[in-house]
Amino acid sequence: MRNTENYPRSFSHIGITVPDIHKAVSFYEKVMGWYVIMKPSKVYKESDTAIGQMCIDVFGEAWEYFEIAHMSTSDGIGIELFSFPHGIKEKPEFNPFNTGLFHFCVQDPDIKNLTNKIVENGGKQRMPIREYYPNEKPYKMVYVEDPFGIVFEIYTHSYELTYSSGAYQD
Repeated sequence: MRNTENYPRSFSHIGITVPDIHKAVSFYEKVMGWYVIMKPSKVYKESDTAIGQMCIDVFGEAWEYFEIAHMSTSDGIGIELFSFPHGIKEKPEFNPFNTGLFHFCVQDPDIKNLTNKIVENGGKQRMPIREYYPNEKPYKMVYVEDPFGIVFEIYTHSYELTYSSGAYQD
């Protein structure tokens, strides 16, 4: 019997800071097909509401307001977009060697078409589309970048299938 204290948790959402919330919502809606569950709105620093107090707890006192929007993927994973007026607006330096969030990954069986859409809409393809198991399994992957410098990966198949040894075996 499995230890009920150590069960696999599900993924709820990811928070991404972008330079322009409206451009980011438009990009992710048009290119990724993610849908808006809360339009961009401003959150002001104040301690009279639960959300205001939570944001003070997270961000400290050195802010006045920020913009936020909530989107969702087809499988219900949340995309929480933030835009802070006084933050750095340049693309972040790509440095996967330092501690911190390196990338996130989405799944699309039509990896070539999605990669092309990303590039056509101001993003970047960071590498050629590669096969994990050439001539054995149809798993492909590619690293891309959105127009704001956020690096992410595309898989053609689920993470579980890609790394399980029994999938597509004779």
